[in-house]
Amino acid sequence: MWYGIAADLMVAIHITYVAYVILGQLAIVIAAPMKWQWARNPWFRVTHLGAIAVVAYEAVRGLRCPLTVWEEQLRALAGQTFGGSDTFMGRILHDLLFVENMPEIAFTIGYCGMALLVVQGLIMYPPRWFRVARTAKTDTARPALA
Repeated sequence: MWYGIAADLMVAIHITYVAYVILGQLAIVIAAPMKWQWARNPWFRVTHLGAIAVVAYEAVRGLRCPLTVWEEQLRALAGQTFGGSDTFMGRILHDLLFVENMPEIAFTIGYCGMALLVVQGLIMYPPRWFRVARTAKTDTARPALA
């Protein structure tokens, strides 16, 4: 039972990762013409690029996503088939994330296309890098000691 719940949690984490990439890019596209500064945060932009870059790299190299592998292992420990959750939410989340009978090349093209879109967003609406505040030196005259 606990392994099945852990597998459902793994799918929820996987969905959150995908949502971060997709909704993050949507937020950047909306924020750019509006000049919203939060979308230029370098931590957000670098982690967003890193998230899709990892996925695109795995797809090009033919590597399996570790989140998928861990879900499969947890399902096996729970005595379930992959995608065969005992809970309603687990089935819904799994079906939302995994598309059956789709060629792998379609996913690879989609991941690489999304990575290019994120890079294009970085170029057109670059992050605002943190700056170190400099203190101004003042030349105040000290009173002379008499």
